[in-house]
This record gives sequence, structure tokens and C-alpha cells, in this order.
Amino acid sequence: PQEVVSEESEEESNGVNLMEFSDEILLHILSYVPCTDLVLNVRRTCRKLATLCLDKSLTHTVLLQKDYKVNKDKVKQLMRDIGKEIYQLNMAGCYWLPSSTIDHVTRCKNLVKLNLSGCHVTSLRLSKMLSMLQHLRSLAIDVNPGFDASQLSSECKATLSRVSELKQTLYTPSYGVVPCCTSLEKLLLYFEILDRSREGFMLSGQLMVGESNVPHYQNLRIFYARLAPGYVNQEVVRLYLAVLSDRTPENLHAFLISAPGSFAETGATKNLLDSMARNVRLDALQLPKAWINGSGLLQHLKFNNPFYFSFSRCTLSGGHLIQRVINGGKDLKSLTSLNLSGCVHCLAPESLFRKAEDDIDSSILESLVVSCCNLRHLNLSAAHHHSSESIGNHLCQLLSRLKHLLSLALPVCSITDVAASVEKPPTTPNLVPQTFGRKVRIGIQTYPRNSGDQANQRIESSVFWALMGSLRFLETLEIIGSSFSSAMPRNEPAIRNSLPPCVRAQSVGDSEVAAISQLTYLQSLTLAQLPNILTGSGLVNIGLQCQHLRTLSLANLGMMGKVVYMSALMDMLKHCKCLRDLRLEQPYFCAGAQFFQALSHCSSLQRLCIVSRSGTLQSDAVMSFMANCLEVIMCHMFMGESLTVCKNLQQSIVRSFQAERPALNVVIFPLLHEDLTEVIRDVPMRHLDEITLFKSRVAEEPPNLWW
Repeated sequence: PQEVVSEESEEESNGVNLMEFSDEILLHILSYVPCTDLVLNVRRTCRKLATLCLDKSLTHTVLLQKDYKVNKDKVKQLMRDIGKEIYQLNMAGCYWLPSSTIDHVTRCKNLVKLNLSGCHVTSLRLSKMLSMLQHLRSLAIDVNPGFDASQLSSECKATLSRVSELKQTLYTPSYGVVPCCTSLEKLLLYFEILDRSREGFMLSGQLMVGESNVPHYQNLRIFYARLAPGYVNQEVVRLYLAVLSDRTPENLHAFLISAPGSFAETGATKNLLDSMARNVRLDALQLPKAWINGSGLLQHLKFNNPFYFSFSRCTLSGGHLIQRVINGGKDLKSLTSLNLSGCVHCLAPESLFRKAEDDIDSSILESLVVSCCNLRHLNLSAAHHHSSESIGNHLCQLLSRLKHLLSLALPVCSITDVAASVEKPPTTPNLVPQTFGRKVRIGIQTYPRNSGDQANQRIESSVFWALMGSLRFLETLEIIGSSFSSAMPRNEPAIRNSLPPCVRAQSVGDSEVAAISQLTYLQSLTLAQLPNILTGSGLVNIGLQCQHLRTLSLANLGMMGKVVYMSALMDMLKHCKCLRDLRLEQPYFCAGAQFFQALSHCSSLQRLCIVSRSGTLQSDAVMSFMANCLEVIMCHMFMGESLTVCKNLQQSIVRSFQAERPALNVVIFPLLHEDLTEVIRDVPMRHLDEITLFKSRVAEEPPNLWW
């Protein structure tokens, strides 16, 4: 009795009991808990939670794609307990699960939507599974070497014939299951085929024997293709497009092809585009630059209610953009996402006699802002967008009118005040902290303690400060030097020399970084090639103010011969409790005990990537960090250490933590080693695409393209 009385008094002193909340509130709270925890743990605590955890609102859609703690046994038990209640299952990127795990998906008889991208699935297993899923309408899979469509059963093909949405990632030349999907309305293709095999043999883009069946596109509404670098990917995608060129689907409203480098137009593709211009009205468009440059295609294409445009790396001029796309400011209120990355002349009236560094025409940008007032995602990176001295016409001032922006990518040289950009860049002595004339105790930070106050005094009147203040709901921000290139490009040796930053960017540094701290809801931040970073004091402001920050990518900040912002970075990390992904790219970076001790404060950290030419690391510090940060499942370090040091550390991490962390992926390798590309090809695509490789991700794809 005394125990009962003490429990009741304890509840009274602590306030309302959680179980006293209404079912609606409890269901909302439980929606933030991973489904595996709900079904396998939480529902076993009491009768009320046992009922709520099996509510249809929680079991209808099961997301395992970033549940890095899930293993084969948990999936088996989950499917056994609630398999019949699952209508949508997302296992994308679960690379660590053995292929036999897929067998348990057959318990989900009512599945309508299934995502297995990044999972190991053989032709026979796929056939067996799909034969049991008669209600399936949406499917995402990988097609790996060894895939054989002839092994698909008639029951499997019957299921595929009813699938209307297909996402297919190709690692080998193949049609995959596309010919079996006769009711396709949405087709997403990701081409990740390498030009050479592991043995060094050149691969061909010709399809395998027995794949003469052609795709069925008659009902297609959305066609999307993203190509990794390489000629084989181009050859294979042309085979997919050949059928489209014969007969363009009448209901096609989104046509998107993302291809790096040069992807030449052919007679077949020209016929396809001509047919599209005559027969369809588009809502989303992205084409290889060679298909747009110098052609009058945009003048003939018709648009309905466009929501996404990408003219990345095209030589499209601002005049053509206004006349042919924006149509004089008409019908563009529907546009929510616009990618003009690398479109160097898009804010100039013409490109014939213009230099890339010339000032922009503010009237073009103003027309763009007025016409596309509902933009939520805008990418203007990889170009020199220099504002003139005209008052009120600075790029930052015009962009501040876009109140609905959620993500924004800008070149560094575009955010500087015109007056500041013409001032003389800081001289070398100014790189030394102003501490002469008094003694400084060892261990005290060399950046100003009241860095926020000093920064505010300097730039509260600047155009970039005002822009950050006006975009209060921005979630993703990228500020990238117009000449920046990562030291680790895809499928190529590491780059040893980088181009110097733009002259206009020389004044961008700590104070501009401090302005970013106004973005209270910021979740993802990328800063690359900011030359005037002296101490990194602005990073501390961001750590303190941006408490929702989940992804941070810093590259080539300040002078290249020394990591001048290390003290500030370590101070910042102590406040980043929600940080999950951290990518650092900086020459001579020292990943030592102090750095990893600071990083250990990031209790939510899951993925770490460090790219550093001539960089060093301390193996003991790395091991201690991995032991303290239990959520870390990815550790990629490409440094200047020897191959022996890297291999020993990698083996030690795997040996010590793999059993407890099934999803653990560790790659530690010399950055300039000739076998780097061979090592990269074994990295799971989820990590490679989302963090390891540097790229601008704003408006990279249409919003809500898949799950």
C-alpha cells in the first residue's frame, strides 16, 4: 500500500500521466517512433499502447529506409506481426540486409507500394515475391549484373502488368522489368553502369540476349532518367528513348533527363522532341544541355501548369528565359522548383558577346521573381552572378521577395555587397588574430568571444543579412564558390589543384556566415570556397541558433594551407545535438583527439565524411569517437595517410563495431591513391549520392518525385 501511495504522489508531483492523453495525441506522438520499435517494443509496455501501436495510421506505411538498427530478425518479426496491415513498405537503401530478408515481404499480401532500391534482390527472389503481391501498383528495384528477365514467372509478370509506377536503378545494361510493365504511368530510371568491369574490360551498351522486348509507354505521364558519368549509360538510355521517339504518349506531362557532361542529340531524339512540341503540354522539363543550346526548342514546346524546370549547365540567356519559358510573366505562378545551376548567362539579356563575370541584368531577375512568386526551391549556383551598383537591384534584395522559399543555392560572389567587393581583399597579416600587445593563455579560443555582436555590427545593413532575415522558413541553404570543384569527383582520380575563387568573392567570410544564424528552421547547410574566413566565428552563431540543423557540409573555407576555423568548428559542434550528417573537405585537416572529442557532443550523428589532401588522423581518437557515438553507421575518410594506416584503422573499426551496428559502412583510404575509384564503386549508393560525393542538391529533382 505504501508503494501505491508513493507512486500516486509521484505522478501528482510530476503532472499529467502520459497515458491520460487522448488517443489522437498519443497516435501523433507515436508517429515519430520507428515502426520496428512500436511493434517489437513499445506495444509490449501496456494494454493501451498495445492497441494504439497497431492502429492503421501507424501500420499502413512502414519506413525502414533509414532505420539503421533494423536487422533480418527484426524484419522477419515485423512482417509476421503486422504484414497483412502494411500497404506501403519502404526498404530503400537497406544494403546491409541479406537478400533472404526479401522473402518475408511476401507476408504483406495487401502491399500497394514497395521500394527495394539499394537492396540485394535476385531475379528468382523478385519473381517469387511479386507473384504473391497481386495488389502492387508501385515498385522500386535495382537491376544488377546477372539479372535475367526470363526467370520471371507468369504470375510475377501478371503483377508487373498492373504496376503503374516503376523506379529502376541499373547497374548493368538491361531493360530490367520495364517490358513487363504494360500499364506504366510513371517511369524513373537511374543509370549507374560503369564503363569498365572490375577486371578492367570495357563494357558495351548493348542489351543482353533475350531482352528484345520493348517498353510499353502508351500510358506514360512521367519519364525521368538520371545518368551517372560514362558513355555506356548514354548508350543504354538511347535504347529506352528509341520507343518514345516512335510514338509520344498523349498524356506525357513530365519529361526529364539529367545527364552530366556532353550527351549529343541524335536524329531519334530530335524526332522525339519535335513530336513532344506538336502533341503534348508539359508540367516539368529537364534536358541535356546539348539538346537545348543553340536550338529553338523552347520556343515550340507548350506548357500547361509547370511546377519544375531545370536548365542546369545550359547556355540559355536571360532574354530567352523570359521570352520562351516565362512567357512575359504569364502562367508561372504554378512553378515551385527551378534549377539554373551552371546556367552562366541566365540573368543576362544575351550571351553572344558577354563574359561570364559581367554584371547581371537585374530586370531579368526581377521578372523571374515576379512571375515565379511561389518558388520553393531555387538553384543559381555554379555561375558568376554579379550585381551592379544600382540601388535596390542587388540579387539578394530581389530574392528576398520570394517568401515561400524552402531551399536556395547561390554562388559566393552573388551575396557580397557591391561596395565591399571593390575594396582591397584582406592582406596576409590580417589573417592573424588581433592579440598583439597582451599575453594569451594557451587553450583560449582565438576567435572573438562576442563574435555574434561584432558580426551583427558589421553586416546588419548588408544585403545578405537582409536576405537571410526575410527567408525565415528556409530549410536548405547552399553557398558555393562559382569555381569550386571537389577533390573527389565521380569515376575519376582525385583533383590535386583547385581553381582560385572569384574576385568578387574575396570579401565573403565570417560576418556573412554569422548572418545565416537567423535561419531558425535551417536543416541543411553547405558552405564551399569562402575565401575570407579568418576564424570561423560565424559557425558558432549557427550552432547556437540553428538547433534543427541535420546536415552540414563545409569545404575549402579560408586559406588553403591551414584550417583557420578549427577552434570555431569544435565550439559549434558542441551545440549541434540534431546533426546527423557531417561532411568536411579541407586540405591539411587534422582529425585528432580534440576534434573527435568535440564531435562526440553530436549525439545524433550517423554519417561522417572527411576529404582532405595532406590531411592526418589519429587512429586512437577515431576508435574512441566510434565507441562514444553509438549512432554512427558511416565513416568515410579520404586523407593523406599511408595505405597501411588506413587499412589497419578500417579493419579495427569493422572488427570492433560491425556486430552491434549491422549497417556500418567504413571506408578509410588515401585520397590520392590510384585505386580510389575502385574503392568508391563499393560504397552503397545511398551514402555515395547523399554525402560522400559533393554536389549541389537544391532543385536537383522535382519535389516529391518518389516517396
